[in-house]
Amino acid sequence: MTEAIAGTSMTSHDVARLAGVSQSTVSRVLRNDAKVRPATRDRVLQVLAQTRYVPNAAARAFRTSRSGSIGVVVARLSYQLYPMTLEAIGARLVSLGQRMIVWDAEHGGDLQASQALRQGVVDGVILTAATAESEFLKDIASPQAPVVLVNRSVAGYPADQVSSDNMDGGRRVAQYLLQAGRRRIALIGGLQRASTIRDREAGFREALRQSGVDIPPHLYVRSETFTHASGHDAARQLLQSASPPDAIFCVNDVLAVGAIDGARFCQVKVPDDLWVVGYDDIELASWGAYDLTTVRQPMEEMVAYALDLLLAKIKNNGKPLEYKCFPNELLIRSSTARHPFTNEGCQRN
Repeated sequence: MTEAIAGTSMTSHDVARLAGVSQSTVSRVLRNDAKVRPATRDRVLQVLAQTRYVPNAAARAFRTSRSGSIGVVVARLSYQLYPMTLEAIGARLVSLGQRMIVWDAEHGGDLQASQALRQGVVDGVILTAATAESEFLKDIASPQAPVVLVNRSVAGYPADQVSSDNMDGGRRVAQYLLQAGRRRIALIGGLQRASTIRDREAGFREALRQSGVDIPPHLYVRSETFTHASGHDAARQLLQSASPPDAIFCVNDVLAVGAIDGARFCQVKVPDDLWVVGYDDIELASWGAYDLTTVRQPMEEMVAYALDLLLAKIKNNGKPLEYKCFPNELLIRSSTARHPFTNEGCQRN
């Protein structure tokens, strides 16, 4: 009997009839209710598998005012940090019995996500790449909205926000380079609209100034894109100047990897002639060909905290807003000759 119905439009009442149980028992099995007897659960699960039954999300949303879905807005999926973040979010949502819908901010995802939230397609939204110019923030600006910013922060936006201490991360890099005797220090930066980039540069410059070191104009390159090619070109520009640097700090790891390859192109040896430091600790940074000194963000912890905040907001939209900032770690590898850093909190890897 079940084979005859398999693949057709099934309802939970059909499943109940085939399994010889009530519809409420099917619902309890779907909710993984521990009160269902094992034998009954097995019988219902067998029918569910045979009929390939999929719960009607729209009907469930009507009954509970919840869709069981969380939206996530990302950007620059070519950069390993964002797939890594999505993987962490997805794994946590699966463990919580939630679904994930993903939008790319660079292809209209901001407005699609805000519309989905207004229409109840998703119960809440996590923004991983927000800026003050983001269309989502302009469309959704209520402190009651179930929205959490993670990774990037936006001052004044009324939502829970989870970030890491990018100011301190940039500061640590500067202190490390200065402590190691580097003085011709260059910076490959980026567009200032992202809080992460803005804060990394600000912390780096502040620590240098406190030690009486300024970055001269010829040792600063602002990259319009965060690509290997732009890091490569920036390093070549810096190394071909009249007074080339003995260290380069790049505001993310892809720029840093490009800078190392740019140095190789110029026949400058890393770390013998030039030190290179990145930021984010994406997987590529630990590859033997680069073995990049970098700053690691505790992304899994940040994601877990952000999801807890979002789910709490979905249950109680009147809860106070929270701003959480996690500390980062400086990981010393071969691109800086594994030279030790004595400041407390530094890690060797």
